[in-house]
Amino acid sequence: MPRNNPSQRLKRIRRIATCLLAGMAAIFVIARLLQGRHPWLGFVAAFAEAAMVGGLADWFAVTALFRHPLGLPIPHTAIIPRNKDRIGANIAEFLEHNFITHEVLQEELRDVDFAGVSARWLAEDANSRAVAERLVGTIPAVVNMIDDRDAAEFFRGALGSSLKDVQLAPVLGQVLNVLVAGRQHVRLLQRVLGLVANALEENRGYIRQKVHDHSPSWIPKMVDEKFYERLMNGIQSILDDMADEHGEWRARFQTSIEDLIHELETSPEYEEKLRALLAKGLHHPLFREYVGTVWADVRARLLTAGTSPESRLLARAQGALQVFAAALQQNPAIRGKLNDWMRGFAIEAIVERRSLIVAVVQRVIDKWDAETISQKLELQVGSDLQFIRINGTLVGGVVGLLLYCVSLALASTH
Repeated sequence: MPRNNPSQRLKRIRRIATCLLAGMAAIFVIARLLQGRHPWLGFVAAFAEAAMVGGLADWFAVTALFRHPLGLPIPHTAIIPRNKDRIGANIAEFLEHNFITHEVLQEELRDVDFAGVSARWLAEDANSRAVAERLVGTIPAVVNMIDDRDAAEFFRGALGSSLKDVQLAPVLGQVLNVLVAGRQHVRLLQRVLGLVANALEENRGYIRQKVHDHSPSWIPKMVDEKFYERLMNGIQSILDDMADEHGEWRARFQTSIEDLIHELETSPEYEEKLRALLAKGLHHPLFREYVGTVWADVRARLLTAGTSPESRLLARAQGALQVFAAALQQNPAIRGKLNDWMRGFAIEAIVERRSLIVAVVQRVIDKWDAETISQKLELQVGSDLQFIRINGTLVGGVVGLLLYCVSLALASTH
C-alpha cells in the first residue's frame, strides 16, 4: 500500500509507539539488574520507569476511545462505540449551526465568480456544443410525449381562447381603415379586375363553346357568335367602368367600403356574425385537418432538429450560447448581478434545506455499527493519537528522571 494510506500510516505509527513502550520496559529491567554494579544506571532506570508509566497511561487513554483495553469491560472505555448515536446527533447539530448558516456561506461564496466561470466554460466550443446537444436533445422526448390529436386540439383551443376577448368587427374595421387610408383597397380592386380580365381573355374559346352548348339547336351559329360578342363586350365594358377612377362603379365601391367600415366599428350585429363564423370555422373539419397538418409538419421538423447532429437548430443553439458567454465576459455589471442572484439562490437553497442535509448525515452515522464508526474515526485521527502515546512515553521519562534527581538531592541534604 502507498505510504500515505491512512490505514498503513496508522499501523506504522502504532507500531513505533508500541516498540518505544516495549523498549522502555526492557531498558528498565536491564538497568535495575545492573544498577548494583553501575550506580549511574539508576538515572536510566528512573527515566525508563516513568516512561513506561506515561506510555501505558496514554495507551490506555487512546485505546479507551475506540475499544475496551485488552477486551476488559472497564467502565468509561469504548467511548465512541457506546456514544455513536449521540456523536452523530452532535455532529449534525454542529454542522447545522456552525457551517450551514447565512453568515458562513455568504463569506465562503463572496468571491466566487459563478457567472464568469460559467461564461468561460461556455465559450469553449466543446462545452457549448455539449450544452446545445443536451438542450436540443430533449426536444424529441418532449415531442413524443404529446399526442397529435391533443396537440391539434390545444392549438385550436389556444387560438379560440386568444380571440375570445378580442372584438373582431372593430379590429377588422380598423384594418380596412388602414387599407383605405393607404389606398390599398384600390390597388386590390385593380388587381382583381386585372385577374378577371386576363381570365376572360384566356378562356374566350371555352366561353364561346359554353354559349354554343346552351343555345337551342335551331338557332344559327352566326346568332350564337353575335350573342357571344355582345356578352364579352358587355363584361369588358363593366370591367372598364369599374377600373375608371372617376366612374360610377368606383364611387359606389368607395361608398360600400366606407359603409362596411362604419358598420364593423359600430354594429353589434357584425360582431355576432363574425363570432359565429369564427366558431364555425374553428370546429370545421377542414380547419381541424389543417391544424393537424401544421402540427405534423412542426413535429417532423422538431424531431429532425433534435436528432440530427448537423441540424440548424443545434448550430443556432450553440451560437446563441457562445454569444451569451462572450457578452457575459465583457459586461462586468451583468456578471455581478448574476453572481449576486446565483449566490443568493445557492445560500437560500442550502440554508432552507440544512435540516435535510444534517438529517442525511445523522442517518448515515446511525446506520453505521459501533465498530464501523470506531474504525472510520480511528483512521482519521488515530495517527495523531499514537503520537500522544510517543510523547507521553518520552515526557514521562523526562519527568521521572527529574523526580529521581530531586529525590537524590533531597537525600544528600540529610
